[in-house]
Amino acid sequence: MDLSVRALNCLKAAEVDTLGDLVSFNKNDLMKFRNFGKKSLTELDELVHKRINTTVAKAKALKQFVEPLITKSKEDTTHNRRIVFAYLRSKYAVTDLFRDVAAKVGDRPGGYTRIIKVGNRLGDNADMAMIELVDFNELYNGGKKEVKKAKSRRGGKAKKADEATEAPAADAETTTEAAE
Repeated sequence: MDLSVRALNCLKAAEVDTLGDLVSFNKNDLMKFRNFGKKSLTELDELVHKRINTTVAKAKALKQFVEPLITKSKEDTTHNRRIVFAYLRSKYAVTDLFRDVAAKVGDRPGGYTRIIKVGNRLGDNADMAMIELVDFNELYNGGKKEVKKAKSRRGGKAKKADEATEAPAADAETTTEAAE
């Protein structure tokens, strides 16, 4: 995992070796680990949820850096893996990109990241933003799954009128068949 040295050492001391072990703990349990503070918790949260809080300028620069790499990850070849590894220099990040991220964004033609402005930082009043992968946010993607159709009160009358027009047509067909 790509965490700071402090966070990794805290997790090693708590005998958390895999991501599955890590997911079993909630935030309160993680804060009970020795030397595992708020900074380590936010790092871990950003890693799991595929988002980063940073300044707007850095987020825009990161977007230009990341989007071509995600496009390369859509086609899983050795050549593309080596190109992405030359930029990232982390086996974990490359495998995560080609396995998890590419599977979710496979049908999207572009625009894999979203920048959301979150206000100004308290210390120096810098414009802050959150950059995240579009398909990994359940809040924005959850509302698009099911769209309810509006019901009107007059729907019953329209159905009765349709049935009335269909019934005489059916009677006319039966009388023509009987006459033959």
